Amino acid sequence: MAGLTEVSAPVGVFDSGVGGLSVLREIRRELPGVVYLYVADQAHVPYGPRPLAEVRAFSEEIVRYLLTRGARLIVVACNAASAGALHHLREVFPAVPFVGMEPAVKPAAESTRSGKVGVLATPATFQGALFASVVERFANGVELFTHTCPGLVAQIEEGNLEGPKARAILEGALHPMLAEGIDTVVLGCTHYPFVIPLIQQIVGPGVRVIDPAPAVARQVRRVLAEAAPDVVAAASAGNSAPVRLVTSGDPVRFSEVVPLLLGEPWPAGQVRWTAAGRLEDARV
Repeated sequence: MAGLTEVSAPVGVFDSGVGGLSVLREIRRELPGVVYLYVADQAHVPYGPRPLAEVRAFSEEIVRYLLTRGARLIVVACNAASAGALHHLREVFPAVPFVGMEPAVKPAAESTRSGKVGVLATPATFQGALFASVVERFANGVELFTHTCPGLVAQIEEGNLEGPKARAILEGALHPMLAEGIDTVVLGCTHYPFVIPLIQQIVGPGVRVIDPAPAVARQVRRVLAEAAPDVVAAASAGNSAPVRLVTSGDPVRFSEVVPLLLGEPWPAGQVRWTAAGRLEDARV
């Protein structure tokens, strides 16, 4: 579906797959009049188990792609990429404002009554310096229980949000945490908010589930207002702008899953990785 990226998009958003759409959904609620370009690097999903060098290389090239399409602010809507590549991206592109993901340990630590908090994330997030820094700064006096939920991202990529496989993965992660007495669950992967209803079924009403996306959306508004006030002013005066999606995977399948996740259809175009490791629009 050529032509989806022809209109300049002042805000670029990317993730390894569909997970970052949970963040984009909240950003659009804050700034519905902005044109967004979302890149799903489904050729390499998931980023979580990949070496940090790979995540950095993919992220850097996606940022270059977004900048050529007019991005004036870039949202790294992927916890693994934020943990492994955000510092690198800020060094490579010092003039570009970035907003990344940070596990919501601080609000969890402030609100927990039991002092025991569960964190669901991918291996790259737990292994990155960002998570260690967040824990050191905000988790004093709080006991954290972590799980990587192997296979859950793949289930969400397929649109399987409440099936037996997704439930089994989450029960395997959450039941031991519940046995330890957690009263708060932090979602450290942008895919995971799409299974919040299933998580709530498992943990019950007495456990708070924290999705960081609304806080990230508010940060996007603040940063964009400073970096590109004309964009915010124009967006505030207009109606909802179109969202442009591209994937390095199968655009047909991607377009089928989007309504399951967001409740509305957004068509998707296709990008491809070249042999030289560049990202470009696929020509059809």
